[in-house]
This record gives sequence, C-alpha cells and structure tokens, in this order.
Amino acid sequence: MSYNQRITKEIEDLTLKCRKNLTIDQSLYKEYDVQRGLRNLKGEGVRAGLTRISEITSFKKENGEKIPCDGELRYQGIDIHELTDGFLKENRFGFEEIAYLMLFGNLPTENQLKDFIRLLGEQRSLPKNFTRDIIMKAPSKDMMNTLSRSVLTLYAYDTKADDTSLSNVLRQCINLISTFPMMCVYGYHAYNHYIRDKSMYIHRPSNNLSTAENILLMLREDKKYSDLEAKVLDLAMVLHMEHGGGNNSTFTTHVVTSSGTDTYSAIAAALGSLKGPKHGGANIKVVEMFKDMKKNIRDINDEDEIRAYLLKLLRKEAFDKAGLIYGMGHAVYSLSDPRANIFKKYVEQLADAKNKHNDFKLYSAVERLAPEVIGNERHIYKGVSANIDFYSGFVYGMLDLPTELYTPIFACSRIVGWSAHRIEELINTDKIIRPAYMAVKERENYIDIKNRE
Repeated sequence: MSYNQRITKEIEDLTLKCRKNLTIDQSLYKEYDVQRGLRNLKGEGVRAGLTRISEITSFKKENGEKIPCDGELRYQGIDIHELTDGFLKENRFGFEEIAYLMLFGNLPTENQLKDFIRLLGEQRSLPKNFTRDIIMKAPSKDMMNTLSRSVLTLYAYDTKADDTSLSNVLRQCINLISTFPMMCVYGYHAYNHYIRDKSMYIHRPSNNLSTAENILLMLREDKKYSDLEAKVLDLAMVLHMEHGGGNNSTFTTHVVTSSGTDTYSAIAAALGSLKGPKHGGANIKVVEMFKDMKKNIRDINDEDEIRAYLLKLLRKEAFDKAGLIYGMGHAVYSLSDPRANIFKKYVEQLADAKNKHNDFKLYSAVERLAPEVIGNERHIYKGVSANIDFYSGFVYGMLDLPTELYTPIFACSRIVGWSAHRIEELINTDKIIRPAYMAVKERENYIDIKNRE
C-alpha cells in the first residue's frame, strides 16, 4: 500500500468514527424543542435582534391569522419598488445612492450624493503593489477565496486595523465598498492568466464612473459596455445589497462583530458564509439547471415537455438529482419575491438587446409552470415563486460575466448591507452573541489509557 493510499484509508476509518460518535439522535431535537437553523417548526426565524436597516414582509395578519401575501422589501423603511422606480425614472445609477441610504439612514440630497460619490471614487484604490504582490501571486480558481484572502491581507496595510471606533469602522467599510470590485475583477484576471493561460490585462477604474460601469470597464478587454448593460447590472446590485439581518452572511457579520474583532475579520467571515451554495452560489445552480434542461428538451416551446422535465427534477431523475427546481421558492417569501418582480422586466429588455429572447421565454415558462408542478407533486400550496437567483445568473451570463464572478459580484453588492449591520451592531449592543446548545452526550468516567478498548 502506497503512502497516499494508507493516509486515505486512515482518514476514511477516522471519518466513520466521527460519524458514529458525533451523530445526534434526530428525535432529541423535537423532544427538547431545539429550533435548528434558528427556525421553528413552521419555518419562521427566531427573533435574535432588532434592525432599522431593512424589513421583509411575506405575511399579513387578518383576524389574528397569518395570511401569505406578496413579498415586500424595504430599505431603511422605504419600499424597494419606490427606490428603484425613483432612480430608474430619473435615469440615474442607483448603487451609490442606495448605499448612502443604507449607511446613514436617509436618502441623500443632490450635494450629499455628489460628495459621497466623490468619496467612494477617492477610496477606489488599493495599496501600492497590492495587486501584484497579493492578488496575482498564488491565484485561485475560487474567486471568493481570493477575495477573502485579499480582505484579510488589507488588515496588514491598515495602521488602525483594530480600532473599532465608529468613525474608523466607517472609513474601513467605505474603503471596502469601493475596492471590492477591483479585488474581484483583478482576482479573476489573475486566475484567467496564470491558471487558464489567457491574456492578462488590468484596467484602472475611473472616479467618474459608477460602480457598475467600473466593473464592466475593468472586466472587458476593450473596456466597452452599453448603457443598458450598466443600468441592469446596477439594478441587480441594488436588489442584492441587503436582505434583513437574519440572512446567513449578515447574521455572521453581527455574530463576529459582537466579539469585538476588526472589520476585515468580520467581513471575511461574511464572505465565507456567502460562498456557500445554499446562500450566494444559488444562481450558478439555476444557470447549470437551464443548460441541462435545454440539452434534454427537444422543443423549448412545448410546455408539456417543460412540465415533464420539471417533474423529473422533483423526482430526482434529472440534473443533479437533488429533487430541487433551483431559483423557485424562498426561505422567507411565499407568494412572490419583490426583487424578482422588479428585475424581470429589465431582464427582458436585456434579452431582446442580446438576441436571447428564446431563452427569456424558457425562463418565463419555467417561472409560470414550476409552482403548478411543485404544488401537484409535493402538495405544497402555500405559494412558491421565483426568487432573485432565478434571473440573476441569466443576466450575468448576458453581461458576459464569467461564472467564477457570479458570487463575488453578489458580494460587491452585499458588502454595503454587511457594513451597515456591522455599524448597527457596534452602536446598539456591547454583548457578544452566544446562543445556547444543550449537551445530550451521556456522561462517562475517565479510563486509564492501558484499559481503553
């Protein structure tokens, strides 16, 4: 047996021991009323904190009963429909304006927005030689790991890294909001060059452009993009910016912040959470599912064929055999996800501009048919609808964003929400977050090493 084979065998044996000795009797969770995932048996989140930053509504009370309703999302108390309609109607980019709202609690005046955009632009630079020494050395195929490493390394360049005063944390957060797109795109270019053997080009961002425009400028070799492309990416970033204090990565930000640690460690922890396929990586699964669907459906206009494929997904007979229709349903929303509803009409505009109308028709058909198929097969009638991930991967593909950047672009949006929640945690509480776990292992006596079996 070779060395590698021996190590593999030893690890496999130890894994079996882990599984045998660390598995908990599942009935104990119910017996002791343990709310796994911080959710009760009805799937409702356990109230762990208070926030002013955003609000999600999926039920309304009528005569003392909770009734499912169309989803609502508010940033700092303002409905997301009003916010997006506002900047789109006036033909403005929204990311910077809504970031100001998130961080400071009110919409900016024209002069306040102008000053904030200038501040973001001035912070849009990395330390000297950081791109060469940190991002380009030891490139990784996983851009989220590259981004996390870059964020943690910025700690070494900050002379006030451990200062958790409000003004210093705000400075750090604004810098991270400004530099996340650079670290993401440059990390991809390093991977594309050193691992995939493609051409290398690094474009500097412009202080005169929006965050969305700069992402497209830095990513593309010719630096060119259309106004529609930039506006749709900007909208996607606004819709992904924040989603309540209870989503996994934002709750991680609260938990880690409550320990008193530095900003870079807190944001790196949030990145680790967002990387998970159950959180930030969901839109990639949607794209892969549709690729498989198109391979296995002869006529994408035949709704009976689409229904049959969706049924196979639920019965674990197609794609990854997980029994899921990716992009359908949400842990919070029931009847509809407001972000998906806002996004859809702009997705259609981009699809027409990119000659992807047939693909959009297929997405629309699945969005319409999936709730019916799920309801009939699973006997779920509380309401299942498309979530933001259903369309975002399709949009990123039309924008020629590589799949390696799908989740990092999500992070470029959500860093604003994380920053706002970190600041909120620092302002409002000095207690470390420490939920209780109940020990269920039977007690044992120590056994001398010579007498152990």
